[in-house]
Amino acid sequence: MKKVFKIIGIVLLIGAFGGTLFFLYTKSKKKPEVYETKNPFVSDVVMKTVATGSVVPRFEIEIKPQVSGIIDELFVVPGERVKKDQVIARIKIIPDMVTLNSAETRLNRAKISFEDAKTDYERQQKLFDQDVISYEELRNAKVTYDSAREELTAAENNLELIKNGVTKKAAESTNTLVRSTINGMVLDVPVEEGNSVIQSNTFNDGTTIATVADMSDMIFEGKVDETEVGKISEGMPIEMEIGAIEKEKFQAILEYISPKGVEENGAIQFEIKARVQLKDNQFIRAGYSANANIVLDQKDDVLVIPEGLLKFENDSSFVEVQNGEEQQFEKRYVQTGLSDGINIEIKSGLTKDDKVKGEKIDPAKATEEETSQG
Repeated sequence: MKKVFKIIGIVLLIGAFGGTLFFLYTKSKKKPEVYETKNPFVSDVVMKTVATGSVVPRFEIEIKPQVSGIIDELFVVPGERVKKDQVIARIKIIPDMVTLNSAETRLNRAKISFEDAKTDYERQQKLFDQDVISYEELRNAKVTYDSAREELTAAENNLELIKNGVTKKAAESTNTLVRSTINGMVLDVPVEEGNSVIQSNTFNDGTTIATVADMSDMIFEGKVDETEVGKISEGMPIEMEIGAIEKEKFQAILEYISPKGVEENGAIQFEIKARVQLKDNQFIRAGYSANANIVLDQKDDVLVIPEGLLKFENDSSFVEVQNGEEQQFEKRYVQTGLSDGINIEIKSGLTKDDKVKGEKIDPAKATEEETSQG
């Protein structure tokens, strides 16, 4: 009986020792590397650059007064559409006291001269009717009378202009009425009734009464980096995306590229402008931020692979292609073409049936995924 137990013990010891050796051998054995494979596929390749900027009206006009004074009444509000020569505000003139006093004095003198000339003319007319004086004397009195009357009218108009900025004869063309200079929409009215305003003159831009813009003619204003500006030209189509308007793209045509760059954050930027092609009854608010995708080159229905699969050796590019056996790959040189940063065109060296070596697969992860799927 003791001999049996002794044999069993020896067997168990040998088994434990063998199991330990097998475990250590399995642990030390290098696991085979597994790589995913991808087939080349046919797709469109579009190389483009992105310009950031905003959408603004091509014509945005600041309306300024021709006289100084106080805003007496405003006739428009932001968002309202106006026509050319439409009155948008009326200005009340605050006259200078010295100028006002001089005008009143001139009017009083003109009244005195007119009354005197009128009396003299009426007397001369009676004498002429009685054949006492000649026609020459009557004519001189008439000229003096007419001159005095014109001076009285001029003095009255001058006083009205100083007080009100308008005369009775020129009520429609007065400078106190501020008019729009274009057809468009009122974008902003930075003043309120009662605000003082300054006229536009040689030494002063004047106070802005309103900003009017033609919202049917919008342009994209943005900037392009110096590394990309040489690849674009006027007339190129642009696909524009506006952040505030989701799921809609707008078409535009590049119209202008600045001949001079401006340094921004250490890089040279060139200004560009593009005409936005609006659809019927489509409205875009001024100042929307936008991104413009400028197509530099495009190829349709070409054989491509993900650019990350490509490897380089000296001046050549190659990929690793499965040679028929599982996880056995061979180097194959390829000729590449256009790239969009994600996929790259393969001109020669591959077919759609080839399996190109991709990223390494973690066996543990693969096993977990298979288990979770099972």
